[in-house]
Amino acid sequence: MQEAYIQQFKENFTKIETEVANVIIGQKELIRHVLTAMIAGGNVLLEGMPGLGKTQLVKAISQAVALDFSRIQFTPDLMPADVTGTTVMSQDENGKSFFAFRKGPIFANLVLADEINRATPKTQSALLEAMQEHTVTGGSQTYRLEEPFFVLATQNPLETEGTYPLPEAQMDRFLFKLNVAFPSKKDLMEIVRTTTSSTPPTATQVSDGQTLLQMRQIAEMVPVAEPVMEYIMDLVLQTHPEYENAPDQVKRYVRYGASPRAAQAISKVARIFALLDGRYHVSYEDVKRVAAPALRHRVFLNFEGLADGKTADEIIEALL
Repeated sequence: MQEAYIQQFKENFTKIETEVANVIIGQKELIRHVLTAMIAGGNVLLEGMPGLGKTQLVKAISQAVALDFSRIQFTPDLMPADVTGTTVMSQDENGKSFFAFRKGPIFANLVLADEINRATPKTQSALLEAMQEHTVTGGSQTYRLEEPFFVLATQNPLETEGTYPLPEAQMDRFLFKLNVAFPSKKDLMEIVRTTTSSTPPTATQVSDGQTLLQMRQIAEMVPVAEPVMEYIMDLVLQTHPEYENAPDQVKRYVRYGASPRAAQAISKVARIFALLDGRYHVSYEDVKRVAAPALRHRVFLNFEGLADGKTADEIIEALL
C-alpha cells in the first residue's frame, strides 16, 4: 500500500510541476517549493524584483490545479473590508431591510496578495485570521473559507518608499519565504521569446483542489523517526540566542529566533520531499532542504547583525 501511495503522490506532483514549468521558465526549485508548501497547507511569501514572474507563477498554478483564483492589489489606501468583505444594508422581496455580509476577494481557493507590503499594517492584519484559521469574521458571524485555501503574497525587496514592513506575527503565518532569483541568460532569452509571441503560454488543468487535499493526507501519514524529530527541534531551538546550545553566531547576531510554527513547517514539508524521493520516511537531508525557506523569515537579526551585513540565510547555513 505504501508503494502505491508514493507512486500516486509522485505522479500527481510531477504532472502539476511539469505543467507550471511549461509557463514559468527556469524556476524549477521555486515551483517545487511553492507546490510543496501548498500541499502542506501553508501560505507562501515570494520576494523578488519586479518582472520576475511572481504573479504569473501564481496564475499558472491556479490554472493547472483549477483553483478559484482571486488577486488583491495591495495599496496604501486599501482597507481591511476591501480584503475580507463588509456588511451592507439590503432589502428582501417584501421591501424589508436587513444587514447582509458581502464577501470580499479573500473568499477564493488561491489568493494572490500582490505587493503586500504596500498596505498599512491594519490592512495586512486583515489576512491573519484567514491565513491561520481559514475563517473570516464579519460582524458577529464567522465564515469558513472553502478548502483548499492558500495565500501567496509577493513583495519587492528593493523599493522601501511607501511600503510597510510586515509585522512579525504576519511573517510567522507564512510557511515559506522564497527568494525569486533573476533568470540566467539562456532562461531570459526563452522567457522573452515565449512572452513576446502572438500566443503567450498558459497552463492547462492537470489536477484539482480535491487531489491536493488527498496528497496532503498521504504526506501526513509519512512517519518521522524520533532522532529526525529531535534534529528539527534542535535546529529551531538553536536559532534562539538565549538557548544554552546556540552557536556563537546566533548569540552575537540574532535578536530572537524561530517560533514553534517553524518546527511544524519543516516537519510537514520534509515529509513531502521524502515522498518525492520515493521514501516513506523522513531523512536528515529532507530537513536540510526545507530549513532555509522555513526559517529565513522567522530569524530576526539584532543591530550588530544588520550593521555587519549578516543575513538570516547565513545564520541558517551555519546551523546546518
